Amino acid sequence: MPNITLPDGKQLHFDHSVTVAEVAISIGAGIAKAALAGKVNGKLVDTSYQIVTDVDFKLITARDAEGLEIIRHSTAHLLAHAVKALFPTAQVTIGPVIEDGFYYDFAYERAFTSEDLIDIEAKMRELADQNIEITRKTLSRDQAIAFFRNQGEEYKAQIIESIPAHETLSLYQQGDFVDLCRGPHVPNTNKLSAFKLMKIAGAYWRGDSKNAMLQRIYGTAWADKKELQAYLLRLEEAEKRDHRKIGRAQNLFHFQEEAPGMVFWHPEGWTIVQQIKHFLRKITKAQGYQEINTPQIMSRSLWEASGHWQQFSANMFTLASEERDFAVKPMSCPGHVQIFKQGLRSYKELPLRFAEFGCCHRNEASGALHGLLRVRGFVQDDGHIFCTEDQIGQEVENFIDSLFGVYKTFGFEDISVKLSTRPEQRVGADEIWDKAENALQEILQRKQLKWELNPGEGAFYGPKVEFKLHDCLGRVWQCGTVQLDFSMPARLGASYVAEDSSKKIPVMIHRAIIGTLERFTGILIEHYAGKWPTWLAPWQAVVLNITDKQQDYALATIDQLTQSGFRIKSDLRNEKIGFKIREHTLQRVPFLLVIGEREVETQTVSVRHRNGQDLGSMSLEEVSKLLETKVATYDLD
Repeated sequence: MPNITLPDGKQLHFDHSVTVAEVAISIGAGIAKAALAGKVNGKLVDTSYQIVTDVDFKLITARDAEGLEIIRHSTAHLLAHAVKALFPTAQVTIGPVIEDGFYYDFAYERAFTSEDLIDIEAKMRELADQNIEITRKTLSRDQAIAFFRNQGEEYKAQIIESIPAHETLSLYQQGDFVDLCRGPHVPNTNKLSAFKLMKIAGAYWRGDSKNAMLQRIYGTAWADKKELQAYLLRLEEAEKRDHRKIGRAQNLFHFQEEAPGMVFWHPEGWTIVQQIKHFLRKITKAQGYQEINTPQIMSRSLWEASGHWQQFSANMFTLASEERDFAVKPMSCPGHVQIFKQGLRSYKELPLRFAEFGCCHRNEASGALHGLLRVRGFVQDDGHIFCTEDQIGQEVENFIDSLFGVYKTFGFEDISVKLSTRPEQRVGADEIWDKAENALQEILQRKQLKWELNPGEGAFYGPKVEFKLHDCLGRVWQCGTVQLDFSMPARLGASYVAEDSSKKIPVMIHRAIIGTLERFTGILIEHYAGKWPTWLAPWQAVVLNITDKQQDYALATIDQLTQSGFRIKSDLRNEKIGFKIREHTLQRVPFLLVIGEREVETQTVSVRHRNGQDLGSMSLEEVSKLLETKVATYDLD
């Protein structure tokens, strides 16, 4: 006779065991029709799950985050079902949920084509419309291996062989298709209506380049067709904003095979990067940071002592010289500790704050490289604070305030916060991790920030708070981080003289606001769609003459505004003024300064904004004040 407690505290009483679906029916026909799964004592279960004891209960629909994940996972199975129906000799491997969708990897004798993708999606819709019931059954590990081998699914059998022998496994069946899965899944295929297959890519079996190449089909799935359409429109807008396209159009940067994953910054792009650095320098200087610079190449022994070699050696660029092994630095923290260690440090010097635009390199897989957003060579706005335990709270709170202020300046006000705790592979005793994790949690609570727990995703030396900014398309980018480290200073022999004359180990706070300049610049390009705020723009204004008669005055105008500290370029070509205005508007130059005979006579310029607004005639003094105000206030227009 189970008593079922709903989220609002209401209780339902039954004199017999009931399924999740039956509980849904007792609540109401509407909710029963929408039910995808249930949550019983915090565990997600299928609608066929039998409830035999008293439980806390919640129905899961497509409007729940868990419901959307179930839809996506079930759609991945629907994809595999369709592929097997059309290509019976294809072997299925894995099909997980990913951000905004799912994928499934297949082994097949030939490459799938774009025409195949159309046929597969059509087959998926056909199967979904058949309202096929999805049922769950369990098998022992050995039974499951035998079952899939009998089906010719060698990859699936290999997956099961890696599972401990005592495990009981769940399988889900829909029609003649059966797949290994923990579930839960939607009750029938008719629940899957808003999906689209996106692309085909290659993927090595188990991510190892020594293994066979599989074919990965990506798809997206949503609660309804309206959400699907909105997502596709966002993708279309994101395509227009692709930082690689805008980078080429505005001549900001390029990549080439001779330096994979390394940026060739052009003058316009480098100007933007320098403006970002100048702004960040202003912020860190005001907060008492001292800027330093550490070597690009350091001995393997230092990286071993810090713990980085054991954790990241596969991603380091290494070299040898004079029978010694070295690594190109992937991060700056060990070098900062070396500067702290020079001389005898006193508690009176703490907190000691170091900042560096650290040039780092990581040997990322070539397939993971993606324009400015994933590179091998990058510059971090790296900073480290050496302090006492009593100073942790204030230092981290000051950093958080600074970070939110910087993001607001760049136009980001929707920020997600996550607390990432100890990973499996880590250094330091559990009691140290307890202390560090508790300290960060207390700070977040004091700041009254809404945050989520991200278990197991901390750095190997300490927990961290991650700050994820949301751009104009709602995409989420992880940029800033603050990490609490009680281990590395001790490993590298850092200490200070305490007030009682004893030697103590400082706490090390690792922090970055934007993360890497390359990635952040790529994010900004897409967020602004190349319409740079005046203070960041490579060229803040362009001077355009109507005829050659105005050339001398145009050159004098450029010289005067340039001498005033503004970034001004000219277009004195013998082209129609309408053509030139259109070209520089498409180049998204903030202000267009047009000079004709009347402007020469009145010693003015005709000012147009890139949005098409005519601001009228202005003297050069007025233009200077306009630009100066835009720059001084960090105006986002």
